[in-house]
Amino acid sequence: MSTTPPAIPRPALPSPLQELRDDRFARHGITLTLKRDDLIHPDLPGNKYRKLSLNLDAAVAAGHGSLLTFGGAYSNHLRATAAAGRLLGVRTIGVVRGHELADRPLNPSLARCAADGMRLHFVDRATYRRKTEPEVLAALLSTLGAADPYVIPEGGSNSLAVRGCTALGEELRGHAHTAAVACGTGGTLAGLAAGLAPGQRALGIPVLKGGFLGAGTRALQERTFGAPTANWHLDERFHFGGFARTTPGLTAFADDFEDRHGLPVERVYVAKLLYALTALSEEGAFPPGATVTAVITAAEPVGPAEPAGPADPGGPAAQSSTSR
Repeated sequence: MSTTPPAIPRPALPSPLQELRDDRFARHGITLTLKRDDLIHPDLPGNKYRKLSLNLDAAVAAGHGSLLTFGGAYSNHLRATAAAGRLLGVRTIGVVRGHELADRPLNPSLARCAADGMRLHFVDRATYRRKTEPEVLAALLSTLGAADPYVIPEGGSNSLAVRGCTALGEELRGHAHTAAVACGTGGTLAGLAAGLAPGQRALGIPVLKGGFLGAGTRALQERTFGAPTANWHLDERFHFGGFARTTPGLTAFADDFEDRHGLPVERVYVAKLLYALTALSEEGAFPPGATVTAVITAAEPVGPAEPAGPADPGGPAAQSSTSR
């Protein structure tokens, strides 16, 4: 007797569009709206549902019994993949950057992954940088004893993810001069830009330092659509020291934004996005009368961000090998 495989509960799409009255924008003739992708699914908020949904369909259709993916210690992608595995009844493995984390207590983000059943496997940064090389990936799978898992790249960004994010741009057609999103791997930006109408622009705010996202986003669009679109750009100035890094000024800004608007501000991605848009408005980057939409891709703070410090020697995607 055949059984129907479990399915992810239906998301609330399209996500709401919320206007905020903020004098830092209004005095320049700018309207700020929030695309509340953080509300579309309780376990897979924001761009995580959009990026994972077609990948999950492909994994289930091909009969894979497990999902394997990659991320850092505060990766929202790892959390979402772990939750998706729980909902689908599929085993999940998370390869985590940073062998030194193996002997430390799990932070709130990784603890959530473990609670959802994800097996955490910590690797050194040099190995992590080479994780997509066939021989390195094969060695990881052998060490893990993972038989034919469905492999999802770091951040979930592949062609299926980009196609899943085009609907985000389509939902914003006619609603924004500029649609802005915080970027880790560029997949959401690639799909968002492709879905917008002619005359609209997409803006990416990288949350990591390194200057690699432009080439990565163009490559994703080329693989997905055959050519990159010309309607997006990046502003690299607002990473605040790197991924999950912050400064007292960014923390004060996020606290103030929460007080002004009664909205939680996730610190790893969303705080940097909102800070950037506020600064750009003050700089005159948007024409008077424009509507600027911030895509809110993360639901809540996941724990304290790290203070800004020396650059991660492993780079934006960088970390022997220990499993939890």
